[in-house]
Amino acid sequence: MRMALGTVATLLATLSAPALAAPCGNDASGFAQWKQAFAQEARAQGVGAKAISALMATKYAHATIGADRNQKGMRLSFEEFYARRGGPAIIARGRALKRKHAGLFAEIERQHGVPAGPLLAIWGMETGFGAISGKQNMLSSVATLAYDCRRSAFFIDQLHAALTLIERGRFSGATRGSMHGEVGQTQFMPKAVLDYGVGSLETPAGALRSTAAFLKGHGWTAGAGYQPGEPSFVAIQGWNASTVYQRAIAHIGAEIDGD
Repeated sequence: MRMALGTVATLLATLSAPALAAPCGNDASGFAQWKQAFAQEARAQGVGAKAISALMATKYAHATIGADRNQKGMRLSFEEFYARRGGPAIIARGRALKRKHAGLFAEIERQHGVPAGPLLAIWGMETGFGAISGKQNMLSSVATLAYDCRRSAFFIDQLHAALTLIERGRFSGATRGSMHGEVGQTQFMPKAVLDYGVGSLETPAGALRSTAAFLKGHGWTAGAGYQPGEPSFVAIQGWNASTVYQRAIAHIGAEIDGD
């Protein structure tokens, strides 16, 4: 009897569960079918026609997959990474921008407790202080990575966030970003935009305020150190998963703040 009841319960649960999306894939062949299945689920969850239409217009982003499979820079030593990313030049430009925008950085630090150094380090590392913010179709990049098997769960969350932002009018199907869907002068992923975005991420003020809000939301402690082993380093770890990248942000930020 217990076995029979368990079987019936399992069957009922199966019948009442929503249809599962099409399986992930490692090439473009199943992308169109996956989009159809994802769109069906998104509609059932209340996503509107504007966002669904943008999703259905996405294309499999071969360049994004190529970049995702070729992140050799993250395997460099700190010294190699620091030199390749132009650490000394970022420090010099960061110090000048800290003086130029002293009022903005003072306001940000009062509000979020984050000093200028790590914000300028991130700004310089991510886009060369706004010079290069990406030309890829943001939604195609995110949808491709949500379909791709390597990190589908993470990017499915990002895709849901991107569709929400399109529904709200903050993004569109034509929004441009970097290879993994990052947007703006400090390169926010869609979910981070949803959670921490303040103003326009295409402007220095909006991007820097948003970055400070992100760091505060990931454990930044006002007045605490942010080098490895210090309390606020955890927030830098939240920004990027690469150890060498984290160390570079911390080092460059300290050099700027020590000016």
